[in-house]
Amino acid sequence: MHHRFHSLIVLLLILSFLGNTNLFAQDFALRQLEDSPRHHEWVKISSGDREVSAFVAFPEVAQKSDVLIVIHENRGLTDWVRSMADQLAELGFIAIAPDLLSDFDDSHSTTTDFENDDEARNAIYKLDPDQVTGDLDRVVEYANAVPAGNGKVSVIGFCWGGAQSFRYATNNPAIEKALVFYGTGPSDASDYARIESTVYGFYGENDQRVNATIEGSEEAMEEYGKSFDYEIYPEAGHAYMRSADDPDGSEANKAAKDASIQRIQKIFKK
Repeated sequence: MHHRFHSLIVLLLILSFLGNTNLFAQDFALRQLEDSPRHHEWVKISSGDREVSAFVAFPEVAQKSDVLIVIHENRGLTDWVRSMADQLAELGFIAIAPDLLSDFDDSHSTTTDFENDDEARNAIYKLDPDQVTGDLDRVVEYANAVPAGNGKVSVIGFCWGGAQSFRYATNNPAIEKALVFYGTGPSDASDYARIESTVYGFYGENDQRVNATIEGSEEAMEEYGKSFDYEIYPEAGHAYMRSADDPDGSEANKAAKDASIQRIQKIFKK
């Protein structure tokens, strides 16, 4: 009996250690934010009868900057998305990351009010597309009024946010550029006719669910005389930008992220 009790204690200690190790491993994004020298702030942006919370990261530069609206994954506005906004600020952008789960219902004012990723993901797919567009319109208005901005506003999105970035390009012809990270294009080909900005696609090779839709988007963009410039990164998977930031991320994902960062700088000539 004593031996079994001792074994149980050892097992519980091992499980506790493994659990803590896993939690520590997932803390990379928060550590990156805490180590950043750049200015961060939270703002509230009115959108109809709701308020959209947004995380803003400012670059350390002497001149006015392009503004990037950072559209989050289907997990909501996570620490990693905020970390990505800060990394974009490091490149010289003012990065504004709205929480599109803001004021979701009486129990959930922001993403952090959801118990876990699955709950946030379920909520994301219940959002009214028109509400998402309206929220992004208000965020763009806010971005246009930021004193440190130069009046040029683009969108960049990841996963669900990548698809929303492509979709938003169909709804706001005034945005400068739309950067789509492993997100699908609109399913209705006629929607592409409304796009005025150049759309830049970033895809991982091992992501056929998304990549199977690229050809259709490319054909629709060509049909309406629109500009669609994309790259597929070898052996990278879906969500490679987030995976690359994880210390345990694959070398292919890290290489894809490095190439993507260089491409972003080239696109904006930074």
